[in-house]
Amino acid sequence: MKSPRRYRSADWFEAGGVDGFLQRTAMKVQGFSESDFQGRPVIGICNNWSELTRCHLHFTQLVDAVKRGVWQAGGFPVEFPSMTMGADLARPVGISFMHRNLLAMEVEQTIRAYPIDGVVLLGACDETIPGMLMAVASLDVPSIMLPGGPGLNGKWRGQDVGSSTDTHRYYAEYRAGRISDDEWRDLESHIERSPGHCMTMGTASTMACIAEALGIAPSSGAAIPAVDSNRLRLAQAIGQRAVDLVKEDVRPSRILTREAFENAIRVLASIAGSTNAVVHLLALARRLDLELPLSTFDTLSRETPVLVNLKPAGQYLMEDFYYAGGVPALLGELAPLLNLDIETITGATVRETIVGAKVYNRDVIASFDQPLQPEGGLVVLYGNLALDGAILKQSAATPELLTHVGRAVVFEDHDDLAARLDDPDLDVEADDVIVLKNGGPRGAPGMPEWGSIPLPRKLLQQGVRDMVRISDSRMSGTAFGTAVLHLSPEAAVGGPLAAVRNGDRISLDTPNRRLELLVSDDEIQRRLGEWQPRPVAVSRGYTRLYIDHVMQASEGCDFDFLTGRSPLADDVAIPVSGEPPVVRAMP
Repeated sequence: MKSPRRYRSADWFEAGGVDGFLQRTAMKVQGFSESDFQGRPVIGICNNWSELTRCHLHFTQLVDAVKRGVWQAGGFPVEFPSMTMGADLARPVGISFMHRNLLAMEVEQTIRAYPIDGVVLLGACDETIPGMLMAVASLDVPSIMLPGGPGLNGKWRGQDVGSSTDTHRYYAEYRAGRISDDEWRDLESHIERSPGHCMTMGTASTMACIAEALGIAPSSGAAIPAVDSNRLRLAQAIGQRAVDLVKEDVRPSRILTREAFENAIRVLASIAGSTNAVVHLLALARRLDLELPLSTFDTLSRETPVLVNLKPAGQYLMEDFYYAGGVPALLGELAPLLNLDIETITGATVRETIVGAKVYNRDVIASFDQPLQPEGGLVVLYGNLALDGAILKQSAATPELLTHVGRAVVFEDHDDLAARLDDPDLDVEADDVIVLKNGGPRGAPGMPEWGSIPLPRKLLQQGVRDMVRISDSRMSGTAFGTAVLHLSPEAAVGGPLAAVRNGDRISLDTPNRRLELLVSDDEIQRRLGEWQPRPVAVSRGYTRLYIDHVMQASEGCDFDFLTGRSPLADDVAIPVSGEPPVVRAMP
């Protein structure tokens, strides 16, 4: 038998001299005895709670449940905070995406600096789950994800309404004068009914489903409503499992394999999930030194049908998805396409996880043989406007616009868009293509959610509800419409988008995955030769760090100095007794 190794935390709590004295005192001042924290796995609980983030308001209860589980399994729980990452109150809209890398850095540095042997990650709002996963992927410390869960279905005038998706939908009606001021204000009092993230299949819901599909979050963890008592029971079981992960030395690199990413991409395709998930998965794969070309998303999406009928691409909401069977039921339907024999964080394989999973509502989760759509929700486009790729959510687009040629109506940046979009004299028609430049990672900066460009008021008043829109920016996962996003390279670094001018013809050919500016290559190169980068307006702080080091959307928008792994010292304990690892059943 191998000699037993101490837990990493023993370097703090069993140290001699003044250092050990001070480190033990730091725990004793909280009322703990040495027997509480010595010789036990120390489990850090990374809590993203904040009153600025309604998605996370219930996290204090979840933390208490995790702590119970950790104590029950013989561990020692320590809660630590991470920066707030809520999308609702942050300006500009979607700026929290820029802070994903900052969250990843903060979580990584906290774990590095403190006596933590394993980690439970609590996240919900859009960028929290990917940011935390990026941190532990680089560290390769035993970790398990606890998604916060969706809010309850919104209810308004006898209808189920979903956050953001129905906000966008009714806002178009409001701008067109079809609903009143009083109706608009009444809606805002009914669309959010509880703590929890957006209950549509937006970025938060998508990343929770992906964490489960990757195997780093336990079965059923994605869809249980935030305020359902089943989530508290799951949290307690996760606390127990976190202790076992340290004892068994189960690290993210063992779970987050290429095969796990393939499963996650298929789930992304099948749920018609958020386009933002593409960027997050690319960044996470780079942290793990995994080869994951952008083209992989299109290859797997072509083979994977859409089975989940949720807004914005469908009819229902996450609460309905949970009652219909959730991710386990979906995995059961997708089984012919999945890597079933890979391990998940619970110790069970994917095959074992889906045993007994059933679909309880075929309106919400369609069968593999009778899909909602034959291809997955996302496509990757290439062409002279997207040399390194662009993303389109075809499941949320107008089918008639998926093959389209139109005249470009160009906005140089978001300020230009805001100033001119609703001008009654704007030269724009329903068949045109709206183009927004300088909304990308460096150009905005931070790639805010400007990609779901509002339609001009005068066209809304004519009854137009969708147009082809093209940008190097992102859009909310809850948004809908024929929006081509993430054009890479972006305009701000001299990508071909910078060469587009008013009146140019643009061709979108989704079946053939092409996005073309119908201008000669020589003319495009001539225009780009005249192009000059904009001066960098920000001189300090995190925003300047972001501009200087962020990578392009096709590379995941991580910082160039953060890709790859930099694990903690190999000092996590291994089982001593020689007994087989404990596999705890999740509720």
